[in-house]
Amino acid sequence: MRISHTSITVRDMDESLRFYTQVMGLKAGARRAIPENRAEIAFVEDPSSGMRIELTYWQDKKEIVEGDLLDHIGFEVTDLKGTVEKMRANGVKILKEPYTLKGGKHPIAFVSDPNGVWLELVERE
Repeated sequence: MRISHTSITVRDMDESLRFYTQVMGLKAGARRAIPENRAEIAFVEDPSSGMRIELTYWQDKKEIVEGDLLDHIGFEVTDLKGTVEKMRANGVKILKEPYTLKGGKHPIAFVSDPNGVWLELVERE
């Protein structure tokens, strides 16, 4: 398992992309709508380290309060179902069972750490 990305909630996608690319010097990556979640995501990456941030804009979120800004931390795994079952056996709370987003290529699932932080598990080879 390895860390894939950290996701933060943003108030304005275009403004956030300008900040992270023009001010912070990160490279813009994929950007797409997630209609079933009424959300839009975009990735920015540090070219020197490969670290990525997923910017997430929630269309229905009118107010962002303290604690809402960290959306989730993404981890890549090679066997999603096996990883979820191992976590379940260790008492980890499974928030969303494995599924694939419409138009998505990789199955994902969400679990919770002991503090309630959402962790996304993305199956990659």
